[in-house]
Amino acid sequence: MRPLIAIPARFSARTSALRHAAEVNARALIEAVWRAGGEPASIHPADTGTAARLARFDGVLLPGGGDLAPSRYGATETHDTVYDVDPLQDAFDLDVARHALESGLPLLAVCRGLQAVNVALGGTLEQDMGGPERDHRHLVHPVTLEPGSVVARAAGVEKTDASCYHHQRVDHLGAGLRVTARAAGGTVEALELPGARGWFTAVQWHPEDTAHEDPAQQGLFDALVRAAAR
Repeated sequence: MRPLIAIPARFSARTSALRHAAEVNARALIEAVWRAGGEPASIHPADTGTAARLARFDGVLLPGGGDLAPSRYGATETHDTVYDVDPLQDAFDLDVARHALESGLPLLAVCRGLQAVNVALGGTLEQDMGGPERDHRHLVHPVTLEPGSVVARAAGVEKTDASCYHHQRVDHLGAGLRVTARAAGGTVEALELPGARGWFTAVQWHPEDTAHEDPAQQGLFDALVRAAAR
């Protein structure tokens, strides 16, 4: 039996092939989990019963998406570039992150997922990295991984080319988190939680973009599924 990997769905108002607004996950993400030997399952964001719902799963992949509401990390003002905020999506992702870490459920967090973990543990975000000339949208850039870290062991390398799409980044770290990768400009690119009950790493980039051709990126999904199988 393939380990069952929960992937919180993303709300979309623009899914023309289905004719209606939809709950979706990126095909590349689903395929990366499948190649790793997992059974990917989208789950509906809801405001109750998260712990009981996740109990049937072997692992969690917290994917990318729009921005978290700045109020979630104590900000009193909202930058005009903040987009696609949804209160239910925020509440569910934060609850999933907290429950997975508390219960030891293997967790891979990607892009927004990393940011959700940081906020769930009391951290904050920089709401905008400084506009098109400084953000990391549609950008592939080198990232240096800390030797021996969870992310480096999963990827099997200490340097990698990361496919990024984000305009926000970690500001203050959440409780207990440790930075395990950075871009050349200092942006936090990966986090782990020393002493975590289960396997966990979070990356600011989108490994699914190139996982079909880059073993280092596919290695993150492979490591998640291996941990879930245990």
